[in-house]
Amino acid sequence: MPHVLVAGQIHPSGLRLLQDSPDVTFDLVEEVSEPSYAARIGAADALILRTQPLRAATIAEAGRLKIVSRHGVGFDAVDVAALEARGIALAVVGDVNTVAVAEHAMMMILAATKRVLRADRAVRDPAFWGWRNRLEAAEVRGKTLLVLGYGRIGRHLAGLAAAFGMTVIAHDPWLERQGWPPGPVRPVGDLADALAQADVISVHMPRADRPVIGAVELARVKPGAVLVNTARGGIVDEAALAAALRAGRIGAAGLDVFDDEPPAPDHPLLAFDQVLLSPHIGGLTAEGAERLAVHSVQNVLDFFAGQLDPALVVNRAGIARREDVK
Repeated sequence: MPHVLVAGQIHPSGLRLLQDSPDVTFDLVEEVSEPSYAARIGAADALILRTQPLRAATIAEAGRLKIVSRHGVGFDAVDVAALEARGIALAVVGDVNTVAVAEHAMMMILAATKRVLRADRAVRDPAFWGWRNRLEAAEVRGKTLLVLGYGRIGRHLAGLAAAFGMTVIAHDPWLERQGWPPGPVRPVGDLADALAQADVISVHMPRADRPVIGAVELARVKPGAVLVNTARGGIVDEAALAAALRAGRIGAAGLDVFDDEPPAPDHPLLAFDQVLLSPHIGGLTAEGAERLAVHSVQNVLDFFAGQLDPALVVNRAGIARREDVK
């Protein structure tokens, strides 16, 4: 009977699904750290992983492990090569947090454009009441939104923005090569051109080896533009963004993700009252957390039943290559 190790607290609906499955046993480690679950990895046939790292040293101790099911869609902290070397599948959930992240991005776009933090301060601090007459708050209607990364989240955001009367353009070279989806949003292949057109920029792409938006890119945007990142830390150069805010090149920003999480108390972006910050919670709604738990558990159950959707296995090609070498 396969034994499942749940590394980190998940929604009760996911645990009930395990409890109601007579063909598996499971163990829950509530603390979210690699050492907390690594001590029990040797007895696990499957691992349900929250946000903790999964390094090669831990994988080496997992003699029975056959599948890792991420409680999410990202796997930056997982040593995929070490999993492939052992023929261990890495599965992610499907489309479970699109709505949550897109809504969070739209909220940040509106809050940054309206300068919500300064408006709140103007009520709480009577000396700041006169701020309202500076007319810093703006409207999104008629503005151009650039979506960087036009996958499921980017497309849902485009629909929300269109409902507010925004013009939406998108930059996604990979999707252009694969075939652009139908709809009113047009692709802009040149990033510099796309940035120059945008009043608002929202980031929805994977992290790369270097920031996609750095000092050079920020110098190309319209003065006073709004930048929102709900994707991954490291896509936007945070030091360059702070400099652009100080210079007025970027008027306001919304960040849900950071290079280091949580950011240090002296992080330069914490000093700006036109920068809205949230603790990497774009996909962490009550509804989304339940979907994440249920889908990550279901991936494990489907794997042992021989029914796991191959599209959810991110390293299937690497495992296939390993099997061909045998």
